[in-house]
Amino acid sequence: MPMRIGVPKETAAGERRVALVPDAVAALVKSGVMVTIEPGAGESAYFRDADYQQAGAQVGPEAWTADIVLKVQKPTAGEVGRLREGAVLIGLLQPASSGELLPQLAARNVTGLALELVPRISRAQKMDVLSSQASVAGYKAVLFAAERLSKYFPMLMTAAGTIPPAKVLVLG
Repeated sequence: MPMRIGVPKETAAGERRVALVPDAVAALVKSGVMVTIEPGAGESAYFRDADYQQAGAQVGPEAWTADIVLKVQKPTAGEVGRLREGAVLIGLLQPASSGELLPQLAARNVTGLALELVPRISRAQKMDVLSSQASVAGYKAVLFAAERLSKYFPMLMTAAGTIPPAKVLVLG
């Protein structure tokens, strides 16, 4: 029986990410893994259910009963109850600030892997979600700043003259 990976729809307010994109689904399916995506799980990240199906995933509510469940944010108490006993939950679980999450997972014999606690070392680089998410956030922050700034970022030399570039200080 092949390993089953499930990707439920994120329920945290304002969360637009999805734990698995169609390209990654295709790679997993090619290696013999069965992937189930909850209907609408990728919508807020602009992936349609059809994109996942084309990549080889099944779309259905069984995402919660998979051997391994991938989430971006920690699950709610109700979502923990939907996990299969003995499953593995992988995501940004925030165990230090999650209060009842760890006892709830333990009561269902669910193994949790908090990706934000994976050390940032070269051996674990493929699992370093903090760096990759920070990179995306930093890139997007520059785009937001460029949109709101009344000047141009690069120096522009035109027939009408030269426009000096914006000077920016990035903190953090």
